[in-house]
Amino acid sequence: MVRCANCGAKNRIPKERLDQGPICGKCRTPLKVTETPAVPVDVTDQTFSREVLSFSGPVLVDCWAPWCGPCRMVAPVLEQLASEYAGCLKIAKLNVDENPATASKYGIQSIPTMLLFKNGNHVNSLVGAQPKHEIERHLGTILTT
Repeated sequence: MVRCANCGAKNRIPKERLDQGPICGKCRTPLKVTETPAVPVDVTDQTFSREVLSFSGPVLVDCWAPWCGPCRMVAPVLEQLASEYAGCLKIAKLNVDENPATASKYGIQSIPTMLLFKNGNHVNSLVGAQPKHEIERHLGTILTT
């Protein structure tokens, strides 16, 4: 999934076509595709392995649900972090209602839960709505080691 910087629309682009100059299906603007996008990417049970476990750098996975108030409070912070850390951190969003297999595998019992991965390995978890500075403090452990 690649979010259009111009109109915000989500575009599903096959991985093998990312280098072919994709354009937004809604506004026809060329899409900027980077290895670590400046916006959170949506992951599913089917794409989790490719997007998170096979990724060669640090990843923060936000486990959330649309009905969860604290999850909605954290979302703008994660979008800001995705923009600020573009190029060195991937932020992914996993809707636990639609993707129960991955949520179960990582023992998600409360949301929001943020899973931190480095080179495909789960290294830490943050449970509950956290302020930006606290999320960044935990990110420091996977960005510098």
